[in-house]
Amino acid sequence: MSVVVLAGGTGGAKLARGMLDVVGAELVVVANTADDLEAYGAHVSPDPDLCTFWLADRIDERGWGLDGDTFHVMDGLRELGVDVWFNLGDRDLAIGLERARRLGDGDRLTETLEALTTAFGVPARVLPMSDEIVRTRVRKDGRWWPFQEFMIKNRGDGPVEGVAFDGIDTAPPSPEVLAAVAGAEVVIIGPSNPVISVRPILDLPGMTDALRASGAPVVAVSPVVGGGVLKGPTAAFLEWAGQPVDAHGVAAYYGDLLTGIVADEVLEGATLPALRTDTAMGDAAARARVARETLDFARALA
Repeated sequence: MSVVVLAGGTGGAKLARGMLDVVGAELVVVANTADDLEAYGAHVSPDPDLCTFWLADRIDERGWGLDGDTFHVMDGLRELGVDVWFNLGDRDLAIGLERARRLGDGDRLTETLEALTTAFGVPARVLPMSDEIVRTRVRKDGRWWPFQEFMIKNRGDGPVEGVAFDGIDTAPPSPEVLAAVAGAEVVIIGPSNPVISVRPILDLPGMTDALRASGAPVVAVSPVVGGGVLKGPTAAFLEWAGQPVDAHGVAAYYGDLLTGIVADEVLEGATLPALRTDTAMGDAAARARVARETLDFARALA
């Protein structure tokens, strides 16, 4: 049996790294791919790659990309007059170029990510949520933006007027994802943005049915820490979804899919089982502690 973590950006990746210390090779990370994009001839998978870099202990101190990466290609493109709005390190670019080549040769996205985790010596599995294309768009100021342009060119600023996942209706979970869920002891929803990082995973055709059929407890870790959001536009998207920016809002957004929730606040009046603990994950010890406490809580709900 496996411990499955559904992850998007930094919060989910940090929890996955802590969980690796707790369960080792039993860990399976299912990563959001709706943020993927094609850039500079490369297929870039920001969330799966971020999770892989964290699990390999190769994440850069800035919080994204590979540690110590250089940016000579981006500098060269700027010198040629290219508008380099999406910054990609040289080794990061190499990963995306090799992924694009393999996809062009007929490999599945799952297979390209397996090759990356193997090359980086990651003992856990990191699975893209689907082998089919899903792309997030965000409506802001009366127009629809591709997700990465919204995040970088618009700095992810709200208010958000709409969210769409193009291609979601024809993008089933991969066979590997369905097998991991079916064999899961517990499923943990990481503290990633519920709307744009986790919802694409849950909205894949048949995914919520698979989660319910597995019989595994589904526990979410709230991304709201200390009454706020540590990183990213989670608040703007929860507000768009009509939910307060707190653990109550996170629990309400996921609805009856959840068996329990972990948060650093008291959930007064909640009918859902809740574990209150310090959910900040500023170092390796904190990440392992949050992972262990979350796993113990989920197992107790089984």
